[in-house]
Amino acid sequence: MGELVSTLFVTLDGVYQAPGGPQEDTRGGFTHGGWSFPYADEDFGRFIDEVFARPGAFLLGRRTYDIFATYWPKVTDPGDPVASKLNSLPKYVPSSTLTDPGWAGTTVLSGDLAEEVTALKERTDGEVQVHGSGALLRSLLALDLVDRLHLLTFPVVLGSGFRLFTEGAVPTAFEHAGGSVTGAGVSVQTYDLAGRPRYGEFGLPEDA
Repeated sequence: MGELVSTLFVTLDGVYQAPGGPQEDTRGGFTHGGWSFPYADEDFGRFIDEVFARPGAFLLGRRTYDIFATYWPKVTDPGDPVASKLNSLPKYVPSSTLTDPGWAGTTVLSGDLAEEVTALKERTDGEVQVHGSGALLRSLLALDLVDRLHLLTFPVVLGSGFRLFTEGAVPTAFEHAGGSVTGAGVSVQTYDLAGRPRYGEFGLPEDA
């Protein structure tokens, strides 16, 4: 059974919208697209290459799928570690409106998200990887379907844009499973899902 592993880029204020380019996602009049670009150094590239060495399938939100589908099929170098996997491995997109995907190897999931993704994990050898897809990730977290989260936090504040964790998010605890900071200052942290938060209280010393 495969693990569901998410990799997401966020700013210090939690924005995940349009890290890759100015026109990637301009919803809401967002003008900060491409904010991850200045930090793409060798350490960053090495981490991404390591992630793309492990997928068995990809699970992508509709918007991320559309962005990827306009770019990666055009990258035909078989030695490209990202393109070679994205173009050759199965891709799954939960959507009620996508009916005729043009990217080879794409399957649309139109049924119950929990049932579809659970079945996908069970039949996948290797990681089921979610890249970007912030809204989908929130839904998967709420359903306790995520096993591991790679959260890459970039040293920039944007002040607007779609944020990963919003009011009403399901309370969730994580266990830190490793991490590093790139030369350009990107904090790369890996978390395993650990159920619900636990709570306590810092009491005064007994002799106070």
